[in-house]
Amino acid sequence: MKSTLLILSSFLVLVSSLAAKQPNIVLILADDLGYGDLSCYGHPKFKTPHIDQMAAEGAKLTQFNCPAPFCAPTRASLMTGRYPFRCGMTSNPAPDGGPAADALHLPDGEVTLAQVLKSAGYATGMIGKWHLGHHAGYLPTDRGFDEYFGIPYSNDMRPVQVLEGTKVAEYPVVQATLTQRYAKRAVEFIERNAKQPFFLYFAEAMPHKPLAASEENYKKSGAGLYGDVMMELDASVGRVLDAIKANGLDDNTLVIFSSDNGPWFGGSTAGLRGMKAAQWEGGYRVPMIARWPGKIPAGHVSGEIAIMMDLFATILNVTGTKMPDDRVLDGRNIMPQFTSDAKSPHDYIFGHQNARLANIRDARWKLHVLPAGGMKFKAGPDGRWPDPRAPDGVTIIAPFEQYNLDAFPGLSSGDEPAKMQLFDLQNDPGEQHDVAAQHPEEVRRLLAAYESMNKDVPVVPDMKRVPKK
Repeated sequence: MKSTLLILSSFLVLVSSLAAKQPNIVLILADDLGYGDLSCYGHPKFKTPHIDQMAAEGAKLTQFNCPAPFCAPTRASLMTGRYPFRCGMTSNPAPDGGPAADALHLPDGEVTLAQVLKSAGYATGMIGKWHLGHHAGYLPTDRGFDEYFGIPYSNDMRPVQVLEGTKVAEYPVVQATLTQRYAKRAVEFIERNAKQPFFLYFAEAMPHKPLAASEENYKKSGAGLYGDVMMELDASVGRVLDAIKANGLDDNTLVIFSSDNGPWFGGSTAGLRGMKAAQWEGGYRVPMIARWPGKIPAGHVSGEIAIMMDLFATILNVTGTKMPDDRVLDGRNIMPQFTSDAKSPHDYIFGHQNARLANIRDARWKLHVLPAGGMKFKAGPDGRWPDPRAPDGVTIIAPFEQYNLDAFPGLSSGDEPAKMQLFDLQNDPGEQHDVAAQHPEEVRRLLAAYESMNKDVPVVPDMKRVPKK
């Protein structure tokens, strides 16, 4: 009997030891943060010392992309490891966007990162913007998260309300304190789960419009409201990193920071063309920083291409968890890019334009099979775009001095958009000059790869695939 108990005790110690070695995952996703919005990515005025330090202590990717230049499709890809056309999310759910947008959600058959990690024994928590379905049955706690606190869609979609689990906890929302309250909840989650493996998905509200900062930072940055917001966002990330260190979890926690798409007015693409919702690089390329002391070398930089779904695959790899083998995963493990001069696992990556694939790129070339479109803004008599979701002081409580058309975040110059445009991103990162006529062999090569992938893309009503030129 004593021998059996001794064996059982040893087994439990071994299991406990193995569980303790499972790495924690903290995934921080900013909202509409531009490629050039961080000082470590070159912004001359915005102050982001904590995020800069994270990059100095870890790895920074300079060619990291989203599969779509707007919110929900990218978030769906992050949670499923699949391109938006595969996981059924090619547009944004919106409670105020009409019946179809209101009902939109991540399909039931999709398996989320939270579900995979939860099944492996992880505590799973989410804070912030979900945007993959906001009705009962489709909220974070229905898709693998043990707990949730946040606005379930964009912070300018009415009704702007904070949920605790599935219940409304706050309406209207005082957005000036939102970033600080989110950070507080993130720290509390880390402290409560410090003795077990955990996955924290921290989807910040900022710098999505309406921009808002607390009194502590409002008008303090010297770089306008956007600069104030960036100071507060940076402090939020700093609080999370401090909590990880304070709880002795530094060497066993992978922290990832990125953004869901390019910037809105007031932000910066660091000289890339376009902005959020446009199919230029300014809409797709975003910062990506990974920190894991002892595993990721300090100050590492990779210029190899990667895409949002790779974070899903990388987290599966480092946690030793598995997905069902009945589906295509588009993400690839990019831990080697975090730690070495490894080449990208992708020959090509693709960009969406709603339900269709719009473009394809490799390490150097980008082919716009469809014309690179974007949102159309009609100015009012005062020369400003009248935002229908602007703060009104009642249903959306945030500063009224939001940015507008005169604060375009990227390049607006260059050749007029057209089908089959080819850009040399190595020598023309701002996509100014179409060189398709000079490089027909590159057009043919990229188009062949595009058409191979496009065979898997469902044909949506009233839309046809683009024929060969």
